[in-house]
Amino acid sequence: MRQVTATGQTVEDAVQSALEQLNTSKDQVNVEVIDEGKKGFFGIFGTKRAIVKVSIVEPEEEKDSEQQLEQTEPSDEHEANNQIQEQPTIPNHTKEEETDFSAGEEATKVVEPAQKHDSIEETKQYLIDVAAGMGATIDVKVHRNGKEVIFELIGSKIALLIGKRGQTLNALQYLAQLVINQRSDNYHTAIVDAEGYRGRRKDTLTNLANRLAEKAIRTNSDVALEAMPSYERKIIHTALQNHKNITTYSDGTEPHRHVVIRPE
Repeated sequence: MRQVTATGQTVEDAVQSALEQLNTSKDQVNVEVIDEGKKGFFGIFGTKRAIVKVSIVEPEEEKDSEQQLEQTEPSDEHEANNQIQEQPTIPNHTKEEETDFSAGEEATKVVEPAQKHDSIEETKQYLIDVAAGMGATIDVKVHRNGKEVIFELIGSKIALLIGKRGQTLNALQYLAQLVINQRSDNYHTAIVDAEGYRGRRKDTLTNLANRLAEKAIRTNSDVALEAMPSYERKIIHTALQNHKNITTYSDGTEPHRHVVIRPE
């Protein structure tokens, strides 16, 4: 049986590529979808190409049987009767093949929903693919804490994935948040960490918040911090929520939203 494995932006593109390689039409082949592929978010890396295996249907057994019948023409009525009685074994074998194929399709349909709803595993693989697109080979460890899911990136080029002041890591976390909740029935908060960066960043922001709170009190004026993602703004608010002499609030619109510390 002639077959090829082809890729494309979509399953249809991959199938068309295979048909051109085999120089045949779609009604003459069996198509097995190995990977439906993924579209990258907002045109960002992480796109996966669809992969299919296409096989030409060649009923060799039926052809062999027909040739055998032509070569062994019955010489008398008794042989003719025997030949007629032996022929039903051919469609039975074909039916068995069709049943196996249907069973294979049914098995595929059973597996797909389970893969579709494993949003945590899908997010893990997405991060691996994005990192690969950036030239970094990584592994991802997953830790769960209630609704919070922490994806810890491990590899040799982690600095590349963290970026200046964690900007790249924050972008990966934003995309992970989209992926993990895209097909999940339950809401999750995705945290993407690497080499303990989130813990160090939390300590830095907490110290910064306390220092700027004292400045706001000393100067009796508002102090505006630099723009931060919501995850980091929350750290500032939490660090100062029990401070008696100041209040905090967020101001501005994304991506320039920031925390303001106001003395009372």
